[in-house]
Amino acid sequence: MFPRVKQVRHLGEYRLELSFTDGTKGELDFEERVVGRGGVFSPLEDINFFGQVTVDPEAGTIVWPNEVDFCPDVLYSLVTGKPIRVLEPA
Repeated sequence: MFPRVKQVRHLGEYRLELSFTDGTKGELDFEERVVGRGGVFSPLEDINFFGQVTVDPEAGTIVWPNEVDFCPDVLYSLVTGKPIRVLEPA
């Protein structure tokens, strides 16, 4: 399990700066992850709505007012380039 998101800052457009509990900080562009996907992601296409992102302290990830969130392990992997280790069944 990777560290969790402790802070998020909207940098403009679909870019966010994420800070993690281990001190890691990085920027991600979410345009390809939200634009054109439809469904629950449709509200995120509006930059004003996208900018309302916050940290869910219980889940340790980012979340929007419509309750859309992203897996914090995936976010950490994207920021650091570290692969997510998949455990094989016993």
